[in-house]
Amino acid sequence: MATVNIHEAKTHFSRLIEKAGAGEEIVIAKAGKPVARLVGYSAPQAPRRLGLMAGQFNVPDDFDAMGADALRPLFEGDLNP
Repeated sequence: MATVNIHEAKTHFSRLIEKAGAGEEIVIAKAGKPVARLVGYSAPQAPRRLGLMAGQFNVPDDFDAMGADALRPLFEGDLNP
């Protein structure tokens, strides 16, 4: 991570942009104190598509009730079913 002062950043802005685009992180300082961070841009991931696996597996009709006999005592306070 490189640190540059504001004057140097203004003078070599194009070069710093290239470095940031290549993955380097640059800290811009004013009077020796960091005030900004220059990092490369990464495009947001494409949103997930709903229904991507449609038709590739089946959910049983009793899915919500599966394991209910084993789970009910745990929720009702009986730790030794």
